[in-house]
Amino acid sequence: MPRMSKPRLSEQLGFGRDETVAIVHVDDLGMCHAANEGGFAALRNGPATCGSIMVPCPWFREAADIAAREPGLDLGVHLTLNAEWEHYRWGPVAGRSEVPSLVDAQGYLPRTTLEVLQQAKPEEVEIELRAQVQMALEAGIDVTHIDTHMGTCFLPPFLPIYAKLAREFDVPVFAVGTADEAELKRRGLLGLKEVLAPLVEGLARDGFPIMDGFCAESLEFKVGKGEKHNGRRLDDLVSGVNYLICHAAQGGEELHTVTPDSDHQRDFEREYYGGDGGRKALESRGIRTVGMRELRSLLPGR
Repeated sequence: MPRMSKPRLSEQLGFGRDETVAIVHVDDLGMCHAANEGGFAALRNGPATCGSIMVPCPWFREAADIAAREPGLDLGVHLTLNAEWEHYRWGPVAGRSEVPSLVDAQGYLPRTTLEVLQQAKPEEVEIELRAQVQMALEAGIDVTHIDTHMGTCFLPPFLPIYAKLAREFDVPVFAVGTADEAELKRRGLLGLKEVLAPLVEGLARDGFPIMDGFCAESLEFKVGKGEKHNGRRLDDLVSGVNYLICHAAQGGEELHTVTPDSDHQRDFEREYYGGDGGRKALESRGIRTVGMRELRSLLPGR
């Protein structure tokens, strides 16, 4: 009798083995009011399916209140170790005295991933990241997953913490099989493949869902090029389950002041991944969509 191949993640979720499936993920909820306005609108309207909240940010409470009013929303924690903007900053939720290596000279989280790598003590990173997940849970958010702002948790000293929190809180993480070398190379992560591989393999052994591919090329287009750029992103998705990142936000004075270099992209992604443009683009390519709550339901014991 021929040996049956192990079901792919897409099959476990009820799709065909070779179908292309997208987790259309809205990053940066809670960052500012515009991120909440546009991000939650995209989640309500679709095709965006899920998103994650930046707990240390000033507009976290608004995001938590929205989550409480709309429990059907699929929301995770966007683990945050950076406050990257010039004038709009935030500090650690664990308290500056508890995690002093995560505080810059101005009293905020560091701007760059390099600064975090150079100065942050892993034990203090763990304290801060755990505090962020706990704060979200205490606010009443049904945390469906965790992921990482600016990819900082993918730095080698912090990857074990990322996996540890997934197990501790029993939620899936943004974790992709290292076979997608093209995207790893595009994101500058190919050098981490040897570090990522054992982490991903360990999570898979423990029953955590591992995605087949990802696309993080959000915000990387000029004015008027959004539809073409995002169409190419969809064309590049691989067979199986993909993590497709966007940063939907409401355009306007606030967004421009906070994110002057990416406000038009964020506003376009709000319209595209929260409206007919993105929906039709996905449908025309036969791309199915799913959220992280469905992946959480696959965990042993859920």
